[in-house]
Amino acid sequence: MKAPLEGIRIVDMTSVVVGPLCTQMLADYGADVIKLEAPPGGDIARTLAGRGVTPLMSGKFVQLNRNKRSLALDLKKPGGKEAVQRLLKTSDVLVWNVRPPAMARLGLAYEDVKAVNPQIIYVGMFGFGQDGRYRNKPAYDSIIQGSAGVAALNHMALGEPRYLPMVMADRSVGLIATQMILLALFHRSRSGEGSAIEIPMFENMAKYVLEEHMYLKTFEPPLGPVGDPRLIDPNARPLKTKDSWVCITANTNAQAFAVFDAIGRPELKDDPRFNSVAARFKNVRDYFAIRAEGLLQKTTAEWVEIFDRLDVPAMPYHTLDSLMQDPHLAEIGFFQMRQHPTEGEIRNMRLPNKTSFSPRAAWQGAPKLGQHSLEVLQEAGLSESEIAALVDNGGVIDGRLDK
Repeated sequence: MKAPLEGIRIVDMTSVVVGPLCTQMLADYGADVIKLEAPPGGDIARTLAGRGVTPLMSGKFVQLNRNKRSLALDLKKPGGKEAVQRLLKTSDVLVWNVRPPAMARLGLAYEDVKAVNPQIIYVGMFGFGQDGRYRNKPAYDSIIQGSAGVAALNHMALGEPRYLPMVMADRSVGLIATQMILLALFHRSRSGEGSAIEIPMFENMAKYVLEEHMYLKTFEPPLGPVGDPRLIDPNARPLKTKDSWVCITANTNAQAFAVFDAIGRPELKDDPRFNSVAARFKNVRDYFAIRAEGLLQKTTAEWVEIFDRLDVPAMPYHTLDSLMQDPHLAEIGFFQMRQHPTEGEIRNMRLPNKTSFSPRAAWQGAPKLGQHSLEVLQEAGLSESEIAALVDNGGVIDGRLDK
């Protein structure tokens, strides 16, 4: 059975996380993703995220770039831009994550690319929308977390602003980009039209945060402050038990009343502060504090067993190391040992979602820099002499593993 995106070619000029996450999802479901990297070092994530077994193959890079082919090509060298234009003629999507003026300087603004291939889907991911004052500012995940309110949520909850210690803005916007590309492909299948898509990180994350935390300022005049109190309460966290921590959420009456029984406080079911969803929301600080105190009575394993029996959502708190030993993940074969051609044995995570259609059939490890340069240029129609000239002038890295 063919994978759903088989036959779709994507030229991927992105780096680090936001774009590679997006294109890897498309590659996993059959798209031919050509990772266009600039010599000499390629995607900065090859080195920014630590070391690998061999140079330029960090763990993060390996996790975000499987099932792609690497073309290491300097667009500023003679013949570089022309080579890309020939590749774009037979491509469906061009994805990039630099500021728009940089694409214009390369001769790859939308109108330039559209002239080469009118049906192409042209997708830019960058820090800020192009209609406002921040349009030319550079951005990374931390800049967006701090400016779009993510760090402020930690400030409200913990007393100091802190970034979430993972690139949450990059990952969220990368998923949004995947959705937008699929919408554009569907639109083209109906209309025959290509499209240009701008995906600004700041606006997307501001919407992401404020959908939950605009809260009472949704209304005009405001009914109160910003910030969902259930989520910014100091006790909205894994709670201490006799030996560790436990994660528990009890929103419905049935769940909350079961918790009151379990912690030995059945009288709270009739307490007007806690006897309904609305009452517990109004008194969330007291509700969470009582719950936290009650959970100190037993071990984490005891609480999980009790709450499983009571059908109250609960899980043990995991460290990153214990997460990798989780028995459920072991049972479903979540971690798969794969043999990478240069990095040896690596841990790969299986696709979490099960579908009645098939993902890509053959797994391919993340590429070495320029590993597929020559074959991609040949497919684009360049002659042997044209390719040799690019290699000779330093415009192309020939990173074949078998040369």
